[in-house]
Amino acid sequence: MLDAAVQFPEVAPQAPVKGRRLLRGALRWVSAVAVFAVVGSGTAYGITRLDRTDVPGLATHSDGRWDYPILVKPPLPSGSPGPNDDTRNPAGTHYADLRRLVLPAPKGATVDASLKGTDGWLPTKTFLAEFATAHDREELGQKLVDNGLRHIAARGWTTPDGTRTRIYLLQFGTAAVADDMLNKQLMNQAMPTYALRDGDSYELDGHYPDQARMDDVLLAPYRELQPYGAAQARQAYLATGDTVGVVIQSRKGEALAVPFQQTVTLQSELLS
Repeated sequence: MLDAAVQFPEVAPQAPVKGRRLLRGALRWVSAVAVFAVVGSGTAYGITRLDRTDVPGLATHSDGRWDYPILVKPPLPSGSPGPNDDTRNPAGTHYADLRRLVLPAPKGATVDASLKGTDGWLPTKTFLAEFATAHDREELGQKLVDNGLRHIAARGWTTPDGTRTRIYLLQFGTAAVADDMLNKQLMNQAMPTYALRDGDSYELDGHYPDQARMDDVLLAPYRELQPYGAAQARQAYLATGDTVGVVIQSRKGEALAVPFQQTVTLQSELLS
């Protein structure tokens, strides 16, 4: 489980980012269909206190969940607050190295070397290659530039059952910008704005369980609609602090819900 015992001394607060809470408020419209519902036990790591069978990553293998390594957050620089400390860190900065906040591959998976990047930073064009059309790649690429994209950290793997997973963490200057990218750029009402190469017709996953959600993480999970050809895809967009996460899973026949929910939850926990 993640280590939540690190304590940080007080530092001088930064000036609040104008409009950050307005942007967060704008996401609440989706709560009516239980997509952006923020649940938890009152702490960023409340999921670690649930029953073992309720916690992604801790249940028995027979339920379809993958065998992930024990997750430990990298230490923060001395005196640095966490990304969701609104009092001491209103910009929502992730002071930990983003490359160390990407979920590691589960046991038995084959890591995708194409997502290693240079020194752990992925070229923007590699992320944009996930999207289906040249027009969308060009438009989204310009939006990333206009919104001051700082870094992309990524990891991908394929498990023995053929499920292919890609995770991208996009870091911006402030939480307000990250929220705006999620709410206004990557989504159009209740649908992804840009079609993936792995499928172009998605719906919000109304069956995504509350136990798989994290406090302080804005989350939109989707599943590809039939007919989806030889393989189905699932994707999730999430935002916490100054970072937007994109999780994509695809599998021949059907992309299974359990490992997708497990992967999204553990990645959310690392970022929160």
